[in-house]
Amino acid sequence: MNTIEMVNKINRLRKEKNAVILAHNYQIPEVQDIADFVGDSLALSRKAAETDADIIVFCGVHFMAESAKILSPDKKVLLPVLDAGCPMADMIDAEQLKLFKEEYPNIPIVCYVNTSAEVKAESDICCTSSNAVKVVKSLDSNKILFIPDQNLGSYIAKQVPEKEIILWEGFCITHHKVSSQEVDIVREHRGNIKILVHPECNSEVVKKADFVGSTSQIIEYVNKSDDKKFVIGTEMGILHSLRKQNPEKKFHLLSPSLVCFNMKKTSLEDVYRALKDEINEINIEESVIKAAKKSLERMLKIS
Repeated sequence: MNTIEMVNKINRLRKEKNAVILAHNYQIPEVQDIADFVGDSLALSRKAAETDADIIVFCGVHFMAESAKILSPDKKVLLPVLDAGCPMADMIDAEQLKLFKEEYPNIPIVCYVNTSAEVKAESDICCTSSNAVKVVKSLDSNKILFIPDQNLGSYIAKQVPEKEIILWEGFCITHHKVSSQEVDIVREHRGNIKILVHPECNSEVVKKADFVGSTSQIIEYVNKSDDKKFVIGTEMGILHSLRKQNPEKKFHLLSPSLVCFNMKKTSLEDVYRALKDEINEINIEESVIKAAKKSLERMLKIS
């Protein structure tokens, strides 16, 4: 099949099966274009919770599809590429978190969405990069355990100095590679061009940026800005949405390291096969769903 034929078949199948296709901003362009909704983790969590579809095809990584299943346990959730994982999510498991809780008893745990269902089940409330500051501010405690991203946690700590944020030493292997020297090189060669970065970047990069935000917040900033050129410091997949929504503006990637190979695993053919054969279904134990759902729903209520 050529691309047009495959797109037509996907469109036919989604109508026949009452399916919805969700895609993260970091997916390849063809997958973003076939999706019913494209967004960041918060937006896609909302869509998963609200959908009346029978099948959710989640084009992202494993923890995202798990979140969709937790929020819509009666739906069939399919992950087109089952081994599309997240190294950051793998940096903490439920047993490690239990030990962390024993070391710091009676302190609420804020769990970044980039974690497994089992870790969410052991946490008090979930967050995304879009709402992390708001979530932390909402808690009636002057101490917070934040897992697993030390970079996002450090960013939150600077935004909420009245609270002590105790960090887990995890990180996104893609964003963590970006160096402050790369920011300096951009400043030297591109002058006053705006540099927009994700809070998963390390603190030195964040400190030197003009704007820090989630993928949806970066897109919103660009859409509202009168500037015509930007340097983008998050995974390269976002450039597709930025260019589609702002064809008159120019975008440069801050670092060549900003490629998430797990996000790039999903192809149009994978979406087609998952939908046609209903393969790679996400299944989670009912007890884990029940516990993890509380942390996600608390997040959505605050957001």
